[in-house]
Amino acid sequence: MLHRPLFIGSEIYRGSSYGPAHPLRVPRVTTVMDLARALNWLPDEQYVTSPRAKPRALWSFHTPEYISALARAERRGAVSDTERVQFQLGTHSNPVFSEMFRRPATGAGGVILAGELLKDGGIVHVPGGGTHHGMPDCANGFCYLNDPVLAIKSLQHHGATRVLYLDIDAHHPDGVEVGFRGDPDVRMISVHEEKRWPFTGDLTDSAEGSAFNLPVPRGLNDTEMRVILEELILPLITDFEPDAIVLQCGSDALDEDPLSRLSLSNNAHVAVVRAVMGMTSTLMVLGGGGYNPWSVGRCWTRIWGVLNGFGAPEILDAEAENFLRDLRFEGNSRGRNPPETWFTTLSDAPREGDVRCEVRTRIGILRARI
Repeated sequence: MLHRPLFIGSEIYRGSSYGPAHPLRVPRVTTVMDLARALNWLPDEQYVTSPRAKPRALWSFHTPEYISALARAERRGAVSDTERVQFQLGTHSNPVFSEMFRRPATGAGGVILAGELLKDGGIVHVPGGGTHHGMPDCANGFCYLNDPVLAIKSLQHHGATRVLYLDIDAHHPDGVEVGFRGDPDVRMISVHEEKRWPFTGDLTDSAEGSAFNLPVPRGLNDTEMRVILEELILPLITDFEPDAIVLQCGSDALDEDPLSRLSLSNNAHVAVVRAVMGMTSTLMVLGGGGYNPWSVGRCWTRIWGVLNGFGAPEILDAEAENFLRDLRFEGNSRGRNPPETWFTTLSDAPREGDVRCEVRTRIGILRARI
């Protein structure tokens, strides 16, 4: 069993971008790496450089034809009209860029390695993972590969018989649901914003197989998320008795994110991580969505601290603060006028509120399935 949590990262994320107008133009994984090091939370012995998954390893979920097309698009720097339609490459969401195969293959390689490292238990954090929209035969929603599916398959290959996948990203993990629909040995729990792309994951969809989908209304607050955690997520984990848990911690559910209308603070994500840590001896924590460099960087760095038993400092020291001040969020109004707390703290102010009737009702509907 791993004695200390491991962090799997890569320098490929530094300077790699989907393009200047794409939501994934912002630095994310390297922000976590650099901020964690500024806090002395990431010593060399806990850092593992992610390998790049080979095409054959990706075939466990993706078709060989699609993987060949993705690698070919990177080599050529272009796609044909036929490839664009068939594989959804070279679109606004899934553009052609110089690392369009190597970057997602690195994320996939990281989670596949994590499954091997966790064969005897422990905790591994792979913030470059979490691309939960990728489909077997095409790119989808900024996701060229589906590394959560590959993570689960790696855990299974290395001995886990029952895997629970928990996703708290603002968007429904449609690709993961496709990957394990009807599989009794994989239970998926997703908390996501209703009526938001990809417009899947309705409450009624939860009736199929072992997927538990909880669409939540705009403005979801910390109080409501705490009720969801205590009254739905934890009972579903207890009931399933998993050998391993994969937790996707997309930070686009935070209030400051431009691609959702949820209102969580990063305290909600920390509460989920702490609770889940107590439910399993084998935990893989992934990144996911997150399109504000300050909120995603502070959230995922704080999660890495929690995995190691570190409390967030009340005020950051000069090195960490200066690093955060150097971040840029061009083309966004919040990026032009960031609040001082984004530079000086890791912990958000709590965002408590009333628990709405529709949240309680939907929890009750899903609880009835246990």
